[in-house]
Amino acid sequence: MAPGPTSTTSRPPRWTPRTGTLTSPDVPDVVAPEPATPHRGGGLVRVRLDIAYDGTDFAGWARQPGQRTVCGVLEEALATVLRTPVTLTVAGRTDAGVHAAGQVAHVDLDPATMPDGLGRLVRRLARLLPTDVRVRELREVPAEFDARFSAMRRHYAYRLTTAPWGAEPLRARDTLVWPHELDVDRIREASALLLGVHDFVAFCRHREGASTVRGLERLDWSELADGVLVARVSADAFCHSMVRSLVGALLAVGQGRRDRDWVLELLTASQRSGSIAVAPAHGLSLVGVDYPPEHELAARAQTTRAVRGPLR
Repeated sequence: MAPGPTSTTSRPPRWTPRTGTLTSPDVPDVVAPEPATPHRGGGLVRVRLDIAYDGTDFAGWARQPGQRTVCGVLEEALATVLRTPVTLTVAGRTDAGVHAAGQVAHVDLDPATMPDGLGRLVRRLARLLPTDVRVRELREVPAEFDARFSAMRRHYAYRLTTAPWGAEPLRARDTLVWPHELDVDRIREASALLLGVHDFVAFCRHREGASTVRGLERLDWSELADGVLVARVSADAFCHSMVRSLVGALLAVGQGRRDRDWVLELLTASQRSGSIAVAPAHGLSLVGVDYPPEHELAARAQTTRAVRGPLR
């Protein structure tokens, strides 16, 4: 049976600047293929899941023995409803405490296990799943669709507040409380220097044999009411801890502890930088994943599986 509703007593972690690497990724590197299961003449069909969750009480997306994870909860609920084991493939594995409003996964199902159709299955899952994870939509997609490898880009948002009273109660679980003044213009100037295709090794947790070359397409900051700042970050893919490291580095610039051009020096590094304080997980949310038209899905997956080579 699926786990019960999440506790309402947990609190988001406090900001504690620290250096070094994380033990879990924002999203996986694209180095190993996960072959698609094709349609087999009226047999399995590929189904896309659009998913949202509050990551506070999850030990991340990926299945872990003895841990409550988003994937584990969803697969258990699906197996209960469909009365058969299922395996999800996800667009991006989020770290412990990271949220999602636009997560995407796929699964291959036998139509005989869902005689009432996908719309009814959404309602059945809503009754069974705990309140901190929702399957918002299920729809059949071509066999070539791969939630992970067909993705063209992923979009994240990082939310923080400099308000002296802290985060608003209804947003405390997804908003970092930053206790220092920030120069947003300096942050924006430094952010612009990071756009483009670079080797982001200084911002990434080391993974043997994995490339750290990424195309950063968007990194901008919006000022909302009452001291709330939202960083929006988009790239073709993200390596381990990259988003939170980018935010942590830019906050150091905004606070005046680092010069704007320091981020350019980081782009010339040959290994992960110990000078970057990684921003806490709970301010980060995966808000969307982009995919190409159906006729380009297979080609996109093949391109994504190609390992990026070094820039230097």
